[in-house]
Amino acid sequence: MTTQIPKPIALIMGSTSDWPIMKQASDILTEFGVAHKSQVISAHRTPQLMYQFAKNAHKKFSVIIAGAGGAAHLPGMVASLTPLLVVGVPIVATPLQGFDSLLSIVQMPNGVPVATVAINNATNAALIALRILAINNPDFLQKIIKYQKELQKKVLNSKIQTATKESVALAVAVTAPPHLASYSEKKQATAKKSKSSHKTIKTKSKSTYK
Repeated sequence: MTTQIPKPIALIMGSTSDWPIMKQASDILTEFGVAHKSQVISAHRTPQLMYQFAKNAHKKFSVIIAGAGGAAHLPGMVASLTPLLVVGVPIVATPLQGFDSLLSIVQMPNGVPVATVAINNATNAALIALRILAINNPDFLQKIIKYQKELQKKVLNSKIQTATKESVALAVAVTAPPHLASYSEKKQATAKKSKSSHKTIKTKSKSTYK
């Protein structure tokens, strides 16, 4: 069932390589039955196209979700040219693992806002857009409430096997930092030595009394 909104949501990205991440947003919008359009627009390679899109976006779209990696100027530049809400998605594209993208998008000057989500989290970008659109749409709001309840059910229905003492000890040995692991090993060795000494003393004491 398609949810009626005034205008579709725009999904834009700097490169086709960003699509695997931006598809998360598309999947959420599809799940909610919200019309949206995806397009590749590069702030650096197609600046004229970006300008034309941003200047006219309010005539065609209700919200813009913009994903970009590296220098990631696309969300900020589009936000400077449109009155629409822009939700920025930092995408991993360089050896800096998305930290460069995050800073490029989140550090906007006063007066030019971009709602920025976590690195590679296009799902939350879509949910932010949907919550904004739900303000004046009671039916749509109910869909979001239902979505939240489904998330709650997943957590409440999740099961974790009870770990045995042996598996916990093994997990500590494998995952603990070196200084903690060595401390644990020393403690076990000391306890073992103490137990052994106790047996020896007990044996000697028994033979003496005989």
